[in-house]
Amino acid sequence: MGLHIIKVPDIGEGTAEVELAAWHVKAGDLVTEDQALADIMTDKATVEIPSPVMGRIVTLGGQVGQQMAVGAELVRIEVDAKGNVADEAVAVPGDAAAPVVARIPQAAPGMQPQPPSQPEPQAQPRAEPTGKPLASPSVRRRADELGVGLKYVQGSGPAGRVMHEDLDLHVAARGAAVSAPSPGRARLTGETQIQVVGLRRKIAQKMQESKRRVPHFGYVEEVDVTKLETMRGELNARYSATRGKLTLLSLLARALVIALREFPQINARYDDDAGVVKRYEAVHLGIATQTSGGLMVPVLRHAESHDLWSCAAEIAGMAERARSGKSLREELSGSTLTISSLGVLGGIVTAPVINYPEVAIVGVNRIVERPVFRGGAVVSRQMMNLSSSFDHRVVDGVDAAGFIQAVRLALESPSILLIE
Repeated sequence: MGLHIIKVPDIGEGTAEVELAAWHVKAGDLVTEDQALADIMTDKATVEIPSPVMGRIVTLGGQVGQQMAVGAELVRIEVDAKGNVADEAVAVPGDAAAPVVARIPQAAPGMQPQPPSQPEPQAQPRAEPTGKPLASPSVRRRADELGVGLKYVQGSGPAGRVMHEDLDLHVAARGAAVSAPSPGRARLTGETQIQVVGLRRKIAQKMQESKRRVPHFGYVEEVDVTKLETMRGELNARYSATRGKLTLLSLLARALVIALREFPQINARYDDDAGVVKRYEAVHLGIATQTSGGLMVPVLRHAESHDLWSCAAEIAGMAERARSGKSLREELSGSTLTISSLGVLGGIVTAPVINYPEVAIVGVNRIVERPVFRGGAVVSRQMMNLSSSFDHRVVDGVDAAGFIQAVRLALESPSILLIE
């Protein structure tokens, strides 16, 4: 018998430390060669660590959410062969996986909590009361706050009316425990603690950094997409079988590429530590994509080189890979401008957070059919808002407005998108 130790690998990009994002095994498990052991995460990608050997898990080197240095011990595996370290005594400890999150019960304000196993003190046995008890509104309100059912309180007032003193005696007699609440009015006092780890932690860190560094300003414009949607329907009816389906995002991507020719200062990144703005000729569009693990931003590289159909196909492929956890590493970095869309949940107006160090983000809201004045008449039109945010340190308001107006023009006159 031998011992095989797997260490945190160097996955390049100058990474010296990674986050342990997930365990797929626990101490004592039998594993086969190439079986997934753990997921580790850098700022740009999540990497699955497979087992190079067959054996039994002895120890796990950390907990989910822990930062681990490259070269640190990740897993120890007992193997039939000699292993890759000197002979050591092998013993399987308790499970070293992440601790179970517990629900923590809390007592109502002003009350002493009772241990779960302690029986509730009982008052003198009496027949189950019937009818609505007599009490003033203030007594009823106080009883509700304490979670006390008035029908269980012996009233000392006229005709058995429950007084404040009766309520005090009842609570004291029951050792400050709460009597059975009225049906449907039980108070929920549990608390769930959820550790912020993995992709969710990276999202939180990046959003916090963006809001800390960047003075955002927003610009919202409505767009009449009636002609655009008509054209998209006609093109899909004619070409979807041979070229695939066009999506709204692919049309918007093309409109952004066209508008950026006139406003190149929007296709940029700002290194505020060095005081340098880098403008790019290549348009690398980040497409904010919701996954089961959180928000990811795969990148459509060189959007300027794609036609409408190849753009739609690339966006669909990137989104599918992101949702299935199979994004290519080169797809997860290098964007110069980002599109944010919540699809049918897009709301009327949003306030998207800039994907720092970019200087702008364009948010797509849902399409709504509503009446609009055209030529003095009220007509039905398909309307959609573009909600955008800009880095006010390097983008002036007039440039931001001009850029979005150029995008609006391309979307409202969709033949522009087909030129070239």
